Amino acid sequence: MKRIEGVGLPQVQAVYGGPEADLWELVMGQQIHVGGMQSSRALAAAAEVRPGWRGVDLCCCTGAGMRFLVRFCGVAHMTGVDATPRMIERGRQRNQSEGVGDKIEFVLGDASATKLPDGAADFVWGEDAWCYVADKRALVGEAVRLVRGGGTIAFTDWTEGTTPMSAPEASRLLRFMKFPTIAAMSDYVDLFQSNHCRIVAAEDTQRFPAAIDLYLAMLDQQLTYDALKIIGFDANLMQTMAGEMQFMQGLVRERKLVQGMLVARKR
Repeated sequence: MKRIEGVGLPQVQAVYGGPEADLWELVMGQQIHVGGMQSSRALAAAAEVRPGWRGVDLCCCTGAGMRFLVRFCGVAHMTGVDATPRMIERGRQRNQSEGVGDKIEFVLGDASATKLPDGAADFVWGEDAWCYVADKRALVGEAVRLVRGGGTIAFTDWTEGTTPMSAPEASRLLRFMKFPTIAAMSDYVDLFQSNHCRIVAAEDTQRFPAAIDLYLAMLDQQLTYDALKIIGFDANLMQTMAGEMQFMQGLVRERKLVQGMLVARKR
């Protein structure tokens, strides 16, 4: 597992409390994760999410994943945990406008220590957001605590690929993306197995290469003005961010950075 000093929850909150979050949503849509709804459908299918289930989304952002689950999978109720007040307020407004406010609630807090009841959820969900959590061991332990016996934990995340990043590459990526740590899928597998879970699926979704190419093309060919407006028409900042995304594109193409998917069941 790769780590970096000087990046933690305050830095993550600054990103999602400011214009950088708006820039990511411009490029990726409300479902700020690789593959959008296609990825959500595949994760729900792998987890065998059933109508009537109740779930918890750890690091839920504005709750787009939860809205997908209640609308398209028949999930009865979702509780979303996120640490950024701006994202929660935006999520509540979207829930009301989409008519699903009665099925989704938000909790402002630490995804590694939610204070939600033991074993009350049928499943725990996450989409490309656990990379923002420093203590992966505590996060996995909390996810397992929240589900009932036989319950499911299903998530995607930005993970290190089978070709490891060098220390300078990892440091550059983590600092730009504000990831305190980044795990490999094998790290997650070990953590879930040590928490008495059976691994159902652990794989590279292989969606990232096409997605990162799309994001860069959209910024270059279609959304340049929109992106500049979000960051106050700071052309130098735009150029710097484009350079970092191109660096990230290289990591993705070399399979050093992938979107991993893991589904585990609590014994």
